[in-house]
Amino acid sequence: MARPPGPLLPAALLLLLLLLLAAAAGPGRPCGPAGLSWDTVLGRPGANVTLTCREGGPANVTVSWRVEEQGMAAGGGRSRRLAEGNTLFLRQLRYEDSGRYGCYAGGRPLRSLRLLVEDPPETPRVSCYRRSHDKDVLCEWPLRVKPSPGTRAMLWVKQRFVAENATEQRCRYFSKARKFVCRVKVPPGADDTKPLVVSTCVNNGAGGSAGEDRIITLSSVLKPDPPLNVTVEALEKAPQRLRVNWSYPSSWDPRFYWLRFQVRYRPEPAQTFMEVDQVTTTWLDIHDAWRGTRHVVQVRAQEEFGHGAWSEWSREAVGTPWTDPRDLTSEMGPFSSQFPMEDGTYGVTLPPELFGEDAADGAGAAIVEASTRSIASPYTFLVAGGSLLLGIALFVGIVVRYRQTWRTGRRQGAKPEGEGQHMLVPLGPPSPPLSETPLLLSPGPSAPGALHVTNLDYFFSGQ
Repeated sequence: MARPPGPLLPAALLLLLLLLLAAAAGPGRPCGPAGLSWDTVLGRPGANVTLTCREGGPANVTVSWRVEEQGMAAGGGRSRRLAEGNTLFLRQLRYEDSGRYGCYAGGRPLRSLRLLVEDPPETPRVSCYRRSHDKDVLCEWPLRVKPSPGTRAMLWVKQRFVAENATEQRCRYFSKARKFVCRVKVPPGADDTKPLVVSTCVNNGAGGSAGEDRIITLSSVLKPDPPLNVTVEALEKAPQRLRVNWSYPSSWDPRFYWLRFQVRYRPEPAQTFMEVDQVTTTWLDIHDAWRGTRHVVQVRAQEEFGHGAWSEWSREAVGTPWTDPRDLTSEMGPFSSQFPMEDGTYGVTLPPELFGEDAADGAGAAIVEASTRSIASPYTFLVAGGSLLLGIALFVGIVVRYRQTWRTGRRQGAKPEGEGQHMLVPLGPPSPPLSETPLLLSPGPSAPGALHVTNLDYFFSGQ
């Protein structure tokens, strides 16, 4: 009966563990200084350097130094003559001092040296992002100072826990943005959830620097571009509302994947923003805007399910809520008031105590008078004129009537002398005097408390 190979099981587990650690260690590319030739002298910017033609050369020979102009091949272009002597001292080196220096004796070249003025590269701090699901991954890092012309940057990408060769990408430096950018090709149908290991290396003749490995997934590095065409419009007859519109960035195709948005706004006197989240449309109505105040609005976007990071904020857009054209408060100042007129328009009155003596007598009175004249209606003048004419006509009629009555009474009172007087003869029996006529007559029994008034002459007589 054969025994199971006990010692082989731990060895297999150990081998598997080593393979996993090797795969997890990342691309692990060497990142040292670029190889320099034996005749290259390295100098740092701002430092001093001494070039020597020959060690222990003859003292009776005159040695002169020349430097080739930049852009010329060695020995094939123009050269500029420098100082004489077996050694050449250069102070306060610059990048422009890089080149090939040669020493000559009697026109015969003795030695040629290549001077390289460079700083060691900065350590890269890489960040990766992807503009949409169908775009490549871009990895970049900024630089504090401009790199030397001989600086190179490389990037390696491979799947984590998989023993396969890493893909190598050359990075490009953008001088305006002052950063290196590397493009990582994403094959079609790649799994967005599988982890990837990203390594970087920057080197030149002065040294090399490796960045820290980054573990990413294609979904976690999603970062859309900011929304475009952000506009702010006023809504008619809505003094506290604003309509904000925007559009998808050109790098994102909304036919297959959507975005969600976040809007922030503030009135210009304020310093803090108010935010509205979970906006799935490309427009938003703001309901709490300040009346008559200009507002600043910005929008940013993120993948609809929250994968990845938010985009940068869009450019600022400004807008002011709708204002009633008849509202003259903002034009006349906070101390003005309005009152409705008969024709539906509005006039403006200003209290005289708000102005000085000069203003009340001068400019203030002129403003009120101008406003009153501008809003006066011809209908008012017609009514006033008609009333005046009617009053005059009535007055004239009363005067004429009174004059006719006065003339008639005068004519009856002045009778000619000698004319006989005729006495009035009563046709009926004489009536008793007013004092003997009872005021109340009781022809029959009446209810107690009843009052019958039968002689109204009592109330109209002068007695």
